[in-house]
Amino acid sequence: MFRALRLAVVVLALAPACAPTVYSVHVLPASRVVEEAEEAGAAEHAPYEYYFARAHLEQARVAAAESAYQDAIRYAKIAAEHGRAAQRRARESMRRARNQERP
Repeated sequence: MFRALRLAVVVLALAPACAPTVYSVHVLPASRVVEEAEEAGAAEHAPYEYYFARAHLEQARVAAAESAYQDAIRYAKIAAEHGRAAQRRARESMRRARNQERP
């Protein structure tokens, strides 16, 4: 009984430490992916994927600030997925444009 109580106290004491972990493991990498998509020209060449990723990244930040960590993780994963798709589409679009310019 005493052992279970000690375990419960330890778990409750460590619970607030999850917030920085959730943020650094999920939201920060998603943020980098969205930034890389912007640098790749995704706002112009893949606007749907880019702005969808940005919106979900913002939702991930809001959810993390409200301690809704599972929601933050879900939104961050969606943001990263669409950020990578935006990068791919932007690169493909730019590659096609270069190929069309060649005689």
